[in-house]
Amino acid sequence: MIVHFEPASEEGIATVVRAMAADKASLAVIGGNTRSGLGNPVRADRVLSTRRLSGIVSYNPAEMTITALAGTPMREIEEALAENRQMLAFEPVDHRPIFASSGEPTIGGVFAANVSGPRRYVAGAARDSLLGVRFVNGRGEAIKAGGRVMKNVTGLDLVKLQAGSHGTLGILTEVTFRVLPLPPASETIVVSGLNDAEAAAVMAEAMAQTVEVSGAAHLPESVRGRFLEGGLPDGAATVLRLEGLEASVALRAEKLANAVGRFGAVTRLDGPQTSKLWAEIRDVKPYADGTKKPLWRVSVAPSLGHQLVAALRLQTGVDAFYDWQGGLVWLRMEADPEAELVRRYIKVLGGGHATLVRAEDGYRAAIPAFEPQPLAVAQLSERVRASFDPHRIFNPGRMAAVSETATMEHGRK
Repeated sequence: MIVHFEPASEEGIATVVRAMAADKASLAVIGGNTRSGLGNPVRADRVLSTRRLSGIVSYNPAEMTITALAGTPMREIEEALAENRQMLAFEPVDHRPIFASSGEPTIGGVFAANVSGPRRYVAGAARDSLLGVRFVNGRGEAIKAGGRVMKNVTGLDLVKLQAGSHGTLGILTEVTFRVLPLPPASETIVVSGLNDAEAAAVMAEAMAQTVEVSGAAHLPESVRGRFLEGGLPDGAATVLRLEGLEASVALRAEKLANAVGRFGAVTRLDGPQTSKLWAEIRDVKPYADGTKKPLWRVSVAPSLGHQLVAALRLQTGVDAFYDWQGGLVWLRMEADPEAELVRRYIKVLGGGHATLVRAEDGYRAAIPAFEPQPLAVAQLSERVRASFDPHRIFNPGRMAAVSETATMEHGRK
């Protein structure tokens, strides 16, 4: 039986880490454990949860900053922000639907995984909102970075390094981040009946307009009926979101509808429909189907996403929809993940990143979840990790596998 630790303080976490170092044991680090499917499978001796390290430490709505303990549920953060008409700019994905997981996502887990949603391409990723962190390193030392302590002698941006490290560089205990005002109004322009290539052109046209589009996605006919309970107009839906003051949104929506109306039939969704639609896009609703069919999250140039899908469809069974103006492609494979095929085609098209988000356990054990790193980058990553976690305690195996050559080079130093 695997031992579970649930410390209620930063010092309690540090004590556990020091004990693990002394015992030469490893830890699977979790928050609400709703994203355990992200990354490669972790093989650890024991489990440490931060869920008891919970609560908002400080919140200044006027300065639009908030500090919270890492195990604070996202629900608590969102409720506090909603009371002050504020929001997280990066629109974090809730992974529970696609993983069929339960529990409560935590704010520490959001930043550890650098989770970002539809507004990412205009508002930045989770790490771009992160101002400061506290974390426990692999020596059991509590470290503070960011906030009022903006410099550190290592030359590394410790705040940004923690975001997206998936708990392999330290255990987050506290995060400080910026928030933004919640837009008082929103509307979505829907252009119906476009194929993927035409949709890419329309989204590019929309982004070129001076209307401040905050969401641009294309939902092909294969997935269109799974949004808004089938309430979108017939035909593939290219959806463009506008947010802001009510009068401004109305004027910009009219301008945008006129600009894209020549491409296809245009309809408009009101505020409540817009909120629901973009939450469903954010949480990848079409593929939250209770299966473990392989699911890829692919990042490429916006103009190339539809080309990747078209090439794959000539070789294998695949379904897809597009976010971030076409630069984020959600690929759901019908059978095999086809990792070599997916990553080879991405290279042929000019490069990008493919992350295997979901698959059967056998595939997850055999296929690197994250884009394999070049040798030089892998060696650098190993040196960074060694400086934070010299005993290899945290989430062993979570990040992309390092080549044997990189490991050997590290061992010689």
